[in-house]
Amino acid sequence: MTQQTWDELGAPLPGPEFRAASDAIVTNIEQVIEGKTATVRLALAVLLAEGHLLIEDVPGVGKTKLAKALARSIDCSVRRIQFTPDLLPSDVTGVSVYNQENHDFEFKPGAVFANLVVGDEINRASPKTQSALLECMEEHQVTVDGTTYELQTPFMVIATQNPIEMEGTYPLPEAQRDRFTARIAMGYPDQASELKMLDAHGAHDPIYGLRSVSDAATVRRLIATVRDVHVADAVKQYAVDLVTATREAPDLRLGASPRAALQLIRTARAVAALEGRDYVLPDDLQALAVPVLAHRIIPTADAQLARRTTDAIVADIVHRLPLPHHRPQSPYDTRAPQSDGRGDYRRM
Repeated sequence: MTQQTWDELGAPLPGPEFRAASDAIVTNIEQVIEGKTATVRLALAVLLAEGHLLIEDVPGVGKTKLAKALARSIDCSVRRIQFTPDLLPSDVTGVSVYNQENHDFEFKPGAVFANLVVGDEINRASPKTQSALLECMEEHQVTVDGTTYELQTPFMVIATQNPIEMEGTYPLPEAQRDRFTARIAMGYPDQASELKMLDAHGAHDPIYGLRSVSDAATVRRLIATVRDVHVADAVKQYAVDLVTATREAPDLRLGASPRAALQLIRTARAVAALEGRDYVLPDDLQALAVPVLAHRIIPTADAQLARRTTDAIVADIVHRLPLPHHRPQSPYDTRAPQSDGRGDYRRM
């Protein structure tokens, strides 16, 4: 599949228009999701980074509601898949059906042919059905009976799963988890947000009254803006150092993949744009390290016995790894090199 050009995505949005469009989406989602601004903004960042989101948490904290609120906030095609043990791969990708009128097979698209695909309880489907998502999540295309079909842009899979109730479930394999850009947990709301939720959700569910505040064309322009965010060489090196540290950590038997470094940079670009910057800071990588890296790594048996979670291991790596501190200096600057401990990561 050829990468879409700038013309196909549309022109990048100016800073004020980008901020207005992204803030409108976040505000709209927060009509349904109370007290989770950071989580909502991260979900939007994954969309603008052209990635996929895995929401993993206990029942009843709003995993599916967040996915549906994000989908309803954007006026584009949305499909929901309830993953069950009897779900077939053809239900996801589509199937060729014989047409008796023209005596030929015609393709009936499956649920992945949409801009946003909400997969509820993804780990309840069999590994055979789960694998139907591998090609579309990585290459934005589907191959059925030897024919390849391109998917639309934007394309995002938002999957939910419950890590507590494991009976009748099939854990996602490493190859599947690695295709998710980030994994987030909703967590319980604070008391004030939960009390506010009782007033807002007590009589009716506000998700059904939620109206779209953006469309697919605007999202494509938001994506084009994110692609144009600058990443300094020192920040790229820091991303590689983070990923390399996971491969060398004694508590891990499998570190993060090269895809993890790419997704870390792409998501950092989106976060920087949402913060109103046209350049990425090492702080962005630090903030994203756990949601982007933790679900891709596998701890050793000793670490599991010690009840060390992958989140804690990644957080420890971030804490130990020094930040880049060199300030890039112009070759025309004759002054002695100086550093403020952070560096200048804007376009030079």
